[in-house]
Amino acid sequence: MQVTTWVIGAAVSLVVCVPAFGQEVPPGVVMVNSANAKWEKSQLGEQLKVIGDQTKPGPYVFFTKPREGRSGASEPHTHPDTRTYTVISGTWYVGFGTKFDESKLIALKAGSYYTEPAGVPHFVLIKDEGVVVQITGTGPSRLIPVDAAK
Repeated sequence: MQVTTWVIGAAVSLVVCVPAFGQEVPPGVVMVNSANAKWEKSQLGEQLKVIGDQTKPGPYVFFTKPREGRSGASEPHTHPDTRTYTVISGTWYVGFGTKFDESKLIALKAGSYYTEPAGVPHFVLIKDEGVVVQITGTGPSRLIPVDAAK
């Protein structure tokens, strides 16, 4: 838990900080200036990788900006690692179970967070507004559709 807390704190600090007075950044420091961040396409919309690579062993942090509406929904799936989600802006709707059920969605507004243990089936939906969510975990990780897990 302490490592996850540290990673979240470090990632948020790195995204909002800029080098002071032109200071050189020491080797090994990873810093993302949001003014220069480039979002890339992902399964659900766009993603900004910050630290690490979720497909490889070790900690990772990334931001996701899913599409709005049902096209921005994920079918039930799991991940092989425990993940922590922090809602940066907008509202993130998450539900738990092996079948997508809109009545089970829980609305999490900016500033909300939760930890999801490895192997927990879940699904998400982005409703009326966009959302940015920070996701942290320890790889290797991947999305495993519930149907494929049977």
